[in-house]
Amino acid sequence: MNPGSLIPIPDAIPVHWGWFQVLLIVSLVLHLLFMNIMLGGAIIALLREFITDNDADHLNIQAAEKLPYAIAFTVSMGVALLLFMQVLYGHFIYTSSILMAVYWLSIILLLVVAYYAASEYGFQFKAMGRARIIFIGTNVLLLLWIGFVFTNNMVMLIQPETWSAYLRNPFVALLNFRAPMLIPRYLHFITASVAIAGLAQAVFWTLKKQAKGREKAIRSGLNWFSLATGIQFAIGIWFLAALPEEKMMLFLGKGALHTVLLACGAVLGGAALFTAGKNQVWPTCALALTTVVSMVLVRDLLRSAYLSGYFSLDRLKLVPEYSPLILFIVAFAGGIASIAYMMKLVAASGKAA
Repeated sequence: MNPGSLIPIPDAIPVHWGWFQVLLIVSLVLHLLFMNIMLGGAIIALLREFITDNDADHLNIQAAEKLPYAIAFTVSMGVALLLFMQVLYGHFIYTSSILMAVYWLSIILLLVVAYYAASEYGFQFKAMGRARIIFIGTNVLLLLWIGFVFTNNMVMLIQPETWSAYLRNPFVALLNFRAPMLIPRYLHFITASVAIAGLAQAVFWTLKKQAKGREKAIRSGLNWFSLATGIQFAIGIWFLAALPEEKMMLFLGKGALHTVLLACGAVLGGAALFTAGKNQVWPTCALALTTVVSMVLVRDLLRSAYLSGYFSLDRLKLVPEYSPLILFIVAFAGGIASIAYMMKLVAASGKAA
């Protein structure tokens, strides 16, 4: 069967695709930052629960209070991300989502349970005692599974040739375990979350000028960042090696932009490891952020390389209509301002308490 026959006709777009491409990249970067803080923070908190000392509890109390907010921000930015994915790649993600519909639709319920577990962990931290391991453990397991479902969908999206497997076994929702890059891509995503969450901890405690145990907490966060980033390099090599040869070679010299961006990500990541070892929080943040942007661009180039035989963005039909984009930008700016104001109120209420 020709895989192209399974791909729906894309919808027309109201403005040039470049606008949506920029918005897609920006929303993906923001979503990844919040998601990494959410998942990585939960993983670190769970691991600390097995360390019975006052320092671990003190750090977990601070993390537990912020976990529900991280989930809320992650979901909000995820909605924006899926919106732009739908505009540009809707005919791919629509099909891949339907093929794994049981798992995809279950995300909503699982997120509700994960949010409840995180909220209880944060709001009843002291009252729960050791039972809080159950709540944070449940949260981590659900978030890990949700992350795997998303990873599977993104891998299926770029491999339409795997969709016909559903026709051979229509009674089983499709999970693409046969894709060699699925596991390394997923693990790369998990280790990245621990790295960014550790760095977020270091930033939080850097801002708490007079807090007790501040220096130790900063060093702990940077240690998590360094450990996870080091592991990421190894998994990144595995991920690259798992790609088909023609895709892999694009990032190893055959494609100039592909190679430069991947090299930039590696160099910036290495530089972030160096500054983290020197306890330099803000330089590490700047390097980590630029590394994330580089990796997002690499991921975008990889998606384009996989879909090149089926589709390219310049083939989208343009029917000019600028008012929806203008309205979105105005609403987006208003939303950012509202969130900033709410965060200010939350911070003020915490100081008053």
